[in-house]
Amino acid sequence: MALPGDPVMLLSVVNLKLRDYYPTLDALCEDLDVDQADLCAKLAAAGYQYDPQQNQFK
Repeated sequence: MALPGDPVMLLSVVNLKLRDYYPTLDALCEDLDVDQADLCAKLAAAGYQYDPQQNQFK
């Protein structure tokens, strides 16, 4: 599955998948074959950081 390029849509899709399907960001990235650093950089550029305790980007 290709993740959306738009940061707001990307945030929505990633947080939904983290909430419903993956216990960690590592698990999501490994399963979807996504570069974790790249994903975090894209969301950080839009003002979002990963919170591992809540398993979501905020």
